[in-house]
Amino acid sequence: MTAIDPTQLCTADEKRSRRLARISKAEGWFRILGLPFMAPLLRALAGDDTRGQMKILWRTLFVPVLSILCFLALWASLAPKVQTSLGSIPGPAQVWQQARALNADAARERDRRDAFYQRQDARNAALVAEDKSDQVAHRAYTGRPTFYSQIWTSIKTVFAGFLIGTLIAVPLGIAAGLSPTINAAINPLVQIFKPVSPLAWLPIVTMVVSALASGDGGVPRSFIISAITVTLCSLWPTLINTSLGVASIDRDLVNVGRVLKLSPLTKVRRLVLPSALPLIFTGLRLSLGVGWMVLIAAEMLAQNPGLGKFVWDEFQNGSSDSLARIMVAVLTIGIIGFLLDRMMFAIQQMITFSDKR
Repeated sequence: MTAIDPTQLCTADEKRSRRLARISKAEGWFRILGLPFMAPLLRALAGDDTRGQMKILWRTLFVPVLSILCFLALWASLAPKVQTSLGSIPGPAQVWQQARALNADAARERDRRDAFYQRQDARNAALVAEDKSDQVAHRAYTGRPTFYSQIWTSIKTVFAGFLIGTLIAVPLGIAAGLSPTINAAINPLVQIFKPVSPLAWLPIVTMVVSALASGDGGVPRSFIISAITVTLCSLWPTLINTSLGVASIDRDLVNVGRVLKLSPLTKVRRLVLPSALPLIFTGLRLSLGVGWMVLIAAEMLAQNPGLGKFVWDEFQNGSSDSLARIMVAVLTIGIIGFLLDRMMFAIQQMITFSDKR
């Protein structure tokens, strides 16, 4: 029988321990990214309590996958039975086909744009060679927006509205949390305006923006209308959570600030914000989610060239592929909403150093 070298066992155990330590460090990031199954999967592959890790893996990976497969099977079986004016409800295969068609349309539009700029550059180069520099012109390509450009427009719009809402809500929330008088003054307005639908805000915002903004400053008026509507509907969760977080900080910290005679700005920056950040980020995550939901309705009515307008145009189009394309947009909206929430959660974890989900 061949003897086993103890040093080799130690080396193998050390390598396994280092591997498990790296998995433990990465586990938080897997959770942040919405991939909680990665840590138990890697632990099982590393031989760490394989049976226990498989139980966790069953709950975090196999159950969600089975749930999605059951949903797709139910969708595929029931969709053909529902008849609409545009035909039967498309199943997963038809939706995937239209997703590929939208990707192909975007590629063709990109090729047309590149060809346009190549022709323009060649024409301008010929004019310069003929000493006709005064006739050189640079025109922007004005082709129809692709599905990807509409996604990007929606993301820019929601972040514009979200940032404006954050700049309004966080200072007001801090003031309301520090002062019961200010809180009493703000609270009735919050309770009145928080439930208002974006469809009610949109006509008012449209008239105000049309009266104040000329639309000649490079920013489309429809973009401003959509962003402000998102602001008005999404700032309330941040305002409420910021006020609650500031009001619930340890009173000993407030007393320390008084003893040290800190200025109001220093007290907020050094004492109030670090303690209230977890609740502030909870409000920010809720606000971004609300803003993303509100955006689609705002873009539909304001005709901002984003995902909302894409859904509305397909609904008005009424072709046999419209329903499948609308479902592609619906799934895209859901996936982007999930990614936006994961992004905010990652920022929260990096700033607040909290392990709570």
